[in-house]
Amino acid sequence: MGTPEPPRWAYSTLGAPGRPLTEHLARAHRHGCTGLELRVHQDEFVHLDLPPAERRTIRARVEEAGLAVPCLAGYAGICAPTPDPVVLSSIERLLGLAHDLGAPFVRIFPGGTGEDDAVRAERRLAQLLPEASARGVTMLVETHDSHPTGAAVASLVRPFAGAVGVIWDALHPWRHGERPADTAEALAGLLRYVQIKDAASAVDTTPVPLGTGSVPLTEIGSTLRERDWRGWVSLEWERAWYPEVAPLDEVLPGAGEWVARFGSPVGR
Repeated sequence: MGTPEPPRWAYSTLGAPGRPLTEHLARAHRHGCTGLELRVHQDEFVHLDLPPAERRTIRARVEEAGLAVPCLAGYAGICAPTPDPVVLSSIERLLGLAHDLGAPFVRIFPGGTGEDDAVRAERRLAQLLPEASARGVTMLVETHDSHPTGAAVASLVRPFAGAVGVIWDALHPWRHGERPADTAEALAGLLRYVQIKDAASAVDTTPVPLGTGSVPLTEIGSTLRERDWRGWVSLEWERAWYPEVAPLDEVLPGAGEWVARFGSPVGR
């Protein structure tokens, strides 16, 4: 038998806000990550206005380091009551950036208000699909904000099954009362990416090291393993929003242990 492939796991640069690419490349190698989920924000080294030369340099440095960029984490809301041209332009620029950096996925939030959410999402996704296809990038809507559960996001994405996917953020479905098995069932055929995290409680979402909080990570991991999950798993350590929590390097070892156990066929 040949040597098994390493787990496909990454971490989000959200966990070390404002730090340079060189630091992230070294950190990824130090902790055995195979990818970097890049936060797209004006305060980061990756943003929507990144010049072409810098895009080429970042892609080359990541590839030379033997790493992948599985996903660009954008902030546009597909259901947001913002005018269509603003939302569409932001996501189109994100798709172009992903293409230039070699990322197969982009993260999109729901961002809805409840009224006309599904209508906005369907109209916008339909308009964006040709651009996404031309760029070779898949749009992923995250279980977040106005649509925190698997069932809620599936209702937005299902009309585009196969062309648009979902990110399962481990925190939000659970804190809104959806069991991991039910999330997985709702996302059958739609799930493309998993973000893992732990929190103090469903009410206090302060990040804590994996396995020390209340998020049912063992159940989530078992559910993914039962469903033969072979996609990317990424640690989203929200230090950008909670600067008082431990540095990213202190929590990555626990994330690596979780991934080795649950997040890849290697862990079997």
